[in-house]
Amino acid sequence: MRVAVTGTPGTGKTTATELLASRLADAATDADGESAPDLEVIHLNRVLEEEGLYTEVDADRESKVADLEALSEWLAGRDDAVVESHLAHHFDADRVVVLRCHPETLEKRLLERGETAAKAEENAESEALDVILSEAVEEHGLESVYEVDTTDRDPDEVAAALEAVVAGEREPSAGEVDFMGYLT
Repeated sequence: MRVAVTGTPGTGKTTATELLASRLADAATDADGESAPDLEVIHLNRVLEEEGLYTEVDADRESKVADLEALSEWLAGRDDAVVESHLAHHFDADRVVVLRCHPETLEKRLLERGETAAKAEENAESEALDVILSEAVEEHGLESVYEVDTTDRDPDEVAAALEAVVAGEREPSAGEVDFMGYLT
């Protein structure tokens, strides 16, 4: 099984999936001694950096332009995985979790981690417009997409929500979060 964890930068993907990795390791053997699914957590942005899987650097956005074909080839055969990145929904996955965050909170988080005001604002607007959610639904269908609002949740709660998706204990939920009011 491959689970994609995606969302606008600043929604908490890396933190939540690092906690999920710990939860999955702890659950590797249940009370009956049966093995739980062994899922590797792959931080795709780190792979992009370490393997040089980008085509250019966008100077205006201060970011690397991912080589999606090269990343897809790198992911080939890595089927038992949780793939984390704002790009994760562009690749094959059985389930796609889109982490969401209120645009004002998102913008504040991005500024606190040193992003430019323009980049923080652009990401906040993208979040309000459901850009990543729309792409995920278009690519994978409503039946495979799960939304998790991280705005008022601590990272442990977000990791628990991810674990519920991995375990099949949560129903698909695309379209439940609405931040359009941010734009008006």
